[in-house]
Amino acid sequence: MDALNFLEQELQNLKDQGLYREPRTLTGEQQPRSIYDGKSVVNLSSNNYLGLANHPRLIEAAIKATEKLGVGPGAVRTIAGQMDLHKEFEHKLAKFKNVEACLLFQSGFTANSGTVSCIMGKEDVIISDELNHASIIDGSRLSRAQIKVYPHADMGGLRCKLEEAEGRHKIVVTDGVFSMDGDIAPLDEVVKLSKEFGAIVMVDDAHASGVMGRNGRGTVDHFNLHGQVDIQVGTLSKAIGVLGGYVAGPQKLIDYLVQRARPVLFSTSLPPAVTAAGMEAVDMLVEQPELIETLWNNAEFFRNGLRALGFDTGASVTPIIPVMVGDERKAMQLADELFEAGVFAQALAFPTVPRGKARVRTIVTAAHTREDLQFALDAFVKVGKKLGIV
Repeated sequence: MDALNFLEQELQNLKDQGLYREPRTLTGEQQPRSIYDGKSVVNLSSNNYLGLANHPRLIEAAIKATEKLGVGPGAVRTIAGQMDLHKEFEHKLAKFKNVEACLLFQSGFTANSGTVSCIMGKEDVIISDELNHASIIDGSRLSRAQIKVYPHADMGGLRCKLEEAEGRHKIVVTDGVFSMDGDIAPLDEVVKLSKEFGAIVMVDDAHASGVMGRNGRGTVDHFNLHGQVDIQVGTLSKAIGVLGGYVAGPQKLIDYLVQRARPVLFSTSLPPAVTAAGMEAVDMLVEQPELIETLWNNAEFFRNGLRALGFDTGASVTPIIPVMVGDERKAMQLADELFEAGVFAQALAFPTVPRGKARVRTIVTAAHTREDLQFALDAFVKVGKKLGIV
């Protein structure tokens, strides 16, 4: 008897609820107009905010690093896999983020989960925004600390949780930009409240790295909170266009993570090509701030266009622009019919978002042309009217 037979019923349940999805397959490069499942579509599903995923400068840097250093580091970093290239990139990131030190991780997910579970323990308290990323939730559970969740971006709720918190150490964790709604955490208020109660502050800037602040330095820079946020987590797989994550903060934090963070101790470090390409991307952020300006101009054009057509874009103020639908099946239908009309925008439903809050999420990039975005708007209104959404 197959011990995994029960999964067939679980899969059928997902299908019955309209929650089962087959990932679409990309042929060729990650572009504003890409080929998915053999069809050319305007791509509004990629996190490639600045269009760097296939930029010639990054490709050249990756090729040179591979030719010189090979395709992999060969070991866990603390055993034999730390390369001088890793250290060089960390110094560059620390300077970019205006902190003492940085540490590279294999992904933004491992940076979040590995950091929270490393520095917090069963005698501590983690206070987390209810819409924080799954990697923060998983890291919090692994830490065995007491977990208190406050209503999204609700500073009154955060104060209540801080007042209730009793433990050895307290940490407040929030996303900088929330990936499902496209809104920005009130980080200045989070910092003020946390300091009042002696709590550590950690921000996950996955969707703010390369997007928010001067040259994409993140939400800490956006709110001018340098030196006031204890831990910053960033990703290299979205606006930076490659792969990986990093933690930025005081030297003592980085030193401790090297000694105790499980992703550092038990998983191989980033390959040379990825590291070199990421370094080149950070150089481009410094040299070409117009990339981010174009990104924000495109986002404003598209969000204003959707709203003018009658779509509900929720709380979005960033290049993440959801089209709120509510019903899971209708959100899936909207995404499917948009794809047939030449626009790839993913439907998101439970458990990615709460039940009853399904939406089609769009992400605008600096590489989109106005022609691309107008084509997408025309498709949205056509399909939206057909489905009775507008």
